[in-house]
Amino acid sequence: MKTFMLRKEDVTHKWYVIDAEGQVLGKVAEKAATVLKGKHKPTYTPYVACGDNVIIINADKVKLTGNKLNDKIYYNHSGYPGGLRERNAKTMLEKYPVEMVERAVKGMLPKNRLGRQIFKQLFVYAGSEHKHEAQKPERLEVK
Repeated sequence: MKTFMLRKEDVTHKWYVIDAEGQVLGKVAEKAATVLKGKHKPTYTPYVACGDNVIIINADKVKLTGNKLNDKIYYNHSGYPGGLRERNAKTMLEKYPVEMVERAVKGMLPKNRLGRQIFKQLFVYAGSEHKHEAQKPERLEVK
């Protein structure tokens, strides 16, 4: 019996929506990364973007466990001397909830061209409304 390897021409992408309200950030990101990579499918092939599109709504209502709201620091650097910017998780959740969730998911994807290609299939929204109703996304539960 031959091993089945999926070609990028044969991939079909479904749409899923994850409601992050009251969910832990890490669990939401883990579920999204698994679906984006396609590891939930029997046709998973490591070198093909065979995953599905994921919409995450209510990113501003995500939870963090422990004391991460005050202790977790997000860093950015402009590339110039003295260009380091630090923000704690509380500030990120209040002002930039979409970026916070995107960073959590992106950290769980491969660090290469394929990972950047897969990341483009992620859509994060702070509120409960999204503009992808025409794709008829299925609800995905986070455990």
